[in-house]
Amino acid sequence: MTKFVVEFEYNVDRDGRQETHPAHAENLYSLADQGIVLLAGPLVGENSGLLVYEVADRDELQKLLDDEPYVKAGLVSRTRVLEWTPGKGSWIKALAGAAQNSEAEGSH
Repeated sequence: MTKFVVEFEYNVDRDGRQETHPAHAENLYSLADQGIVLLAGPLVGENSGLLVYEVADRDELQKLLDDEPYVKAGLVSRTRVLEWTPGKGSWIKALAGAAQNSEAEGSH
């Protein structure tokens, strides 16, 4: 699986997104429940949001981005997509530890 960092830059302020926000949030919660959206949230002091996706490839990501309610409503003026390979940090250690515990439990 490949991780992507996505930045949405909006062409309207937060108030201008409120009508579409419930559909946007529902979409992100659903994708999070599926293990696709790892993190998501607004960038403080910016008119943009940052999301981390884990999908098979860039084509799968593009389908998800095309279905994003803010994108469909025309509220995103720019989308920046970067493939990301995290390798260091406390979250990586925590994930590695969880994977090792899962493997140990499965061997019993």
